[in-house]
Amino acid sequence: MTDAADLIQQVMASPWVYLALFALAALDSVLPVIPGEAALVTAAVFATSGDLNLLVIVLAGTAGAFAGDHLTYLIGRNSIGRLQARIRRRPRGRAAFDWATTTLAERGGQALLTSRWVPGVRTATTITMGGVGYPLRSFSLFDAAGAALWATSWSLMGYLGGAAFGTDPLKGLLFGLGLAAALMLLSGAVRHVRRRIIAARKPVNADQRSELPELSERV
Repeated sequence: MTDAADLIQQVMASPWVYLALFALAALDSVLPVIPGEAALVTAAVFATSGDLNLLVIVLAGTAGAFAGDHLTYLIGRNSIGRLQARIRRRPRGRAAFDWATTTLAERGGQALLTSRWVPGVRTATTITMGGVGYPLRSFSLFDAAGAALWATSWSLMGYLGGAAFGTDPLKGLLFGLGLAAALMLLSGAVRHVRRRIIAARKPVNADQRSELPELSERV
């Protein structure tokens, strides 16, 4: 166990870790299977021993998340945007697209901030916002806040674990990752309950939403 801890500590002492954190956070916005949160937690655990700088960890995670979100936004704008003409040919498609545009215009910032905490959902949200033409300036403003909060919170979880088990970094890492996993499960449970409550209300515009099912579940 000591050998494993020494090996991880040697890796974490490399200045390339910050670049890796940036890359993982960016890819996490595009591919939900990338462990962006786990990378931040792991790096922050070893920041307590002085191997890494916590502030630089947060900045690398924030910049990576910001860049990744803008990449998916552009993907949405360049792909879904070209399909607008086809979508709007049918009355239901036109109504659904107009509903999505109006919904995001009214509370797109809220959707962007909350979706950042749910892997997969944040990717769908940013792609959809690009597809319906959500203003880039507003998107960047809300996304900067969401990315900073995301990177800061996960990094602090890791730092808390490292501080609690300063003499045993592996225990600190397990604590930080366990806390992160628990919060992600809690977030998923809350989202599941919320979706069931919304479904039970039988919204009036259900027919319009059916044209864009991904957005109706996530915004």
